[in-house]
Formats: sequence, structure tokens, C-alpha cells
Amino acid sequence: MVCTALQFPWMEPLYVQLADSIARQIEEGVYPPGSRIPSVRRLREQHEVSVTTAVEACRLLESRGLVRSRPRSGFFVERSRPEVLEPAVPAHSTRARRLDAALSLRLNLGIGNPQRPTLGAAVQGTELMAITTVNRLLSQAMRLQPTVCHSYDAPPGSPELRRAVAQHGLDAGYSVSPDDVVITSGAKEAVYLSIRAVTRPGDTVAIESPAYYALLEVLASLDRKVIEVPSHPRRGIDLDVLGKVVSRQRVAAVAIVSNFSNPSGSCMTDAHKKALVDLLDAHDVPLVEDDVYGDLAFDGSRPKAVKAFDTRGTVLYCGSFSKTVSPGMRIGWAVPGRYQYEFEHLKLVVNQASPTAPQLALAALVEGGGFDRHLRRVRRLYAEQMERMIDAVDGAFPDGTRHTDPRGGHVLWVQVPGLDSLALYERAAAEGIHIAPGPLFSASGGFRDHLRLNTGFPWTDHIASQVETLGRLVAETLDGPSS
Repeated sequence: MVCTALQFPWMEPLYVQLADSIARQIEEGVYPPGSRIPSVRRLREQHEVSVTTAVEACRLLESRGLVRSRPRSGFFVERSRPEVLEPAVPAHSTRARRLDAALSLRLNLGIGNPQRPTLGAAVQGTELMAITTVNRLLSQAMRLQPTVCHSYDAPPGSPELRRAVAQHGLDAGYSVSPDDVVITSGAKEAVYLSIRAVTRPGDTVAIESPAYYALLEVLASLDRKVIEVPSHPRRGIDLDVLGKVVSRQRVAAVAIVSNFSNPSGSCMTDAHKKALVDLLDAHDVPLVEDDVYGDLAFDGSRPKAVKAFDTRGTVLYCGSFSKTVSPGMRIGWAVPGRYQYEFEHLKLVVNQASPTAPQLALAALVEGGGFDRHLRRVRRLYAEQMERMIDAVDGAFPDGTRHTDPRGGHVLWVQVPGLDSLALYERAAAEGIHIAPGPLFSASGGFRDHLRLNTGFPWTDHIASQVETLGRLVAETLDGPSS
């Protein structure tokens, strides 16, 4: 049956009429939250419109926040969400402080067994790794280049992988030569070497808050002081506060996770990223950019790196295959810009070389198209897992719970006003459930009423049971010590 609202071309454009018609059906409950709206082909047949009109209508609905696209699956009605979490830094301090990384060393986040799902560590299940393909390419590399695989591949690393990484960088909006790339043993080493390349002991580094706890560990180990700058869970680091910080005191560097940040899930807009580069360039402050989650956008649209707006070589870009392909390969990379000489020297001092065979296997994966195929598959799975986790938290946690709504990555940042997440951590651990309490992500012990949940494992009844139990433990923790 043809929708009569589309029969009057002198009114709104056809795609707007179609979008309005579907919006009314969503409002009336014809398409409930989480359900799939008709496919583009079905819309074309139902309303006798062109494919282009149907696609534009779906995109308009998405821009209105009514539906969300899932790669190769279609458009789904958005679920109602609690208010997006605002930064829980009511009174930020611009005082530089020294770090104590003891908390992260005391906590067990459940990282040890990839076969056992954990809500604590930000790791993925083996089902989301490219194990079979990478194993085949590793065997191929060992068979075809046996002597090379057993030799050092000194900095800057494998020419094949540096070429593949440079090609992949185009997807993130930056264009570099393979000679500009340095292979590292994971992104954490890339960040560590970047911080060492641009700062000295006692220097101050500005970081987003909340911040990835491994960055805090790195800074503490290097005797760097930090200034915490509040970060919005959608827009990322607060540029107004950062501007005041860099204009009033000496800051040796800024360090952030630019896309789908850990733990908040924030993803900076292009305008925000360019403004960040312009601000730091104006004060001659280098930026260390960790972009390990950038390839995991749920809708398949790869957000640009901050590096894409770097015209002076002052952004030290850090990437990795750990969150996308395999953490066990321990292969990452950096594009250190004007600091490449210092970076390569430090890499040689600290680690001599990264493993050769994994570099060759990953180069073949990228150049052969296997990496892109793998990303298309896992992006859909990560989106589904996030949806299931959000639904479970909404159902199990007490009223008043708030959480972020990430559009990529696999971590969910949750706030329960009045909660002591460290006490919750102890209660949950006693029942075999691992979480990451909020203070883990703060240099000042903040975010005590927050926790981070990992969504990196395929959804199972076991995970659902853990979240349900966790909701009960949250309520008990809010009620106070058990008698």
C-alpha cells in the first residue's frame, strides 16, 4: 500500500515525507525500540520511491536520533536511554600532582583468561580476534621467510608493515610515508616512548579526566606530574579548561584517547580535533594521541584521527592491532612526527625490536584486505554487545543510574550516585565478578561513584547473570555494610 503522505510532491521533499511517516510509526509503537525498520528495498516497494529517496529518509531519521544503522543489518529504532552522563569533575583542579599507581597494581580486573568473559578488563573474546587468519599468515611468513622471522627487525620496523600502516592511515584521515611510521610492541609502548620523547622527569602532562589507567601507570613510572582536564562523554576533553591550563603554566605535553575513549567512550568531532591542534600549536605543546579504538565505530564510518589535522608534526600518533585483531601479537605503531629521531632511539634502547613474524603476518592481513573484512564483521558484533550490556544495566541497576552511550569501542562508563565503587569491587570480586572501579581512572581518586564495564565478549547467559548479580550488589552497597 502506498503511503498517501507521499502523494503530494508540492509539499516537503519525498525523503522528508517518508522520514516523517516512519517517525510517526515509531512514535505510535509500530516499530518499538530495538526493532528493525523496513529495509531500503522494502521502503522503495511500499512507498513507490527511489532507492535514493529511501536511503536519504533513513539517514534523516538517524540524524534525528530515531534510528541507528548497523553495518550489513539495516536501521534499528533507538532505545530510550538515560540522560547522557556529564563529566563528574565538579571542581577541577589545575594543580599539577604526582601519581601513585598502587591502586591499579592491587586490583584484579580479570585479564588472565581470554576464554572467560570479564566485565573488568577492556579485552575482547577470542571470537572477536582474527585467530584463524593470523595463524595462517604467521605460518606462511615462517615458511616463506624463515631466516627473516628469526632475525631482529630493528627500528623503525618491518618495511612491509610500515607500508601497510601508512595505507591504513588514509582511513583515519592522515597521509604519511612508510618512513614516518615506527613499529612498536603494542600501543602502550608507543605511548610510553612518546611521553619519554617529549617530556623529562618532573615535567607536567595534561590528561583528560577520566583517563585510561594504563596512561596513569606510564606517567607515574616516568615521574611525570599530571593535570586533570575534565572530559565530556560525547565531545571529549574540555578545550576551554585546557586553554586556561596551557596559557597559565608550563605543560610539556597533552595525552588523550581521541576516538571512543577509555573509559568514557567519547569521540571528538572533527571541529573539536582541529581546535585542539590549533590550541596546542599556539602554545607549542605536543600531543600524544592514542587511537586504538578508532577502527571500531559501530556504524562503520572510521572517525578521523587528530593526526589528520596536524600540519607541524606535533602530534605523536599511537595505534595498535591489539583491540582489533589480536592482543597477543603485541604489535602497534607510532607516527611520531618531528620527534621521530628521539622516538626511534628510545625504541632501540628500551626494546631493540618488535617480533618479526607477527609484523609480516599483520602486513599481509592489511594489504590482502583481510583486515577490512575482519573489521566489518566485528564492528557489528561490538555494536550488538554494547546494546545488550546497556539493556542489562538499565534493567538490573537501581533507579538513578546513568551511563554513557558509546558509538564505538567496547567499554561502558556507568555512574550510580552515592555508590562506593571500591566497596562494590570487593563485593563483586567475592562472587567472582570483576569490574573496574572509577578511582582507577583518576589521578586524584575521583569518580568513586563510577565504574567501567567491558563489552568485549559475545553476549551469553553467563554475562547476563553477572550483570544481574552486579545490580543486586550495587543496591546492597548503596544500603551500607552488611550486618
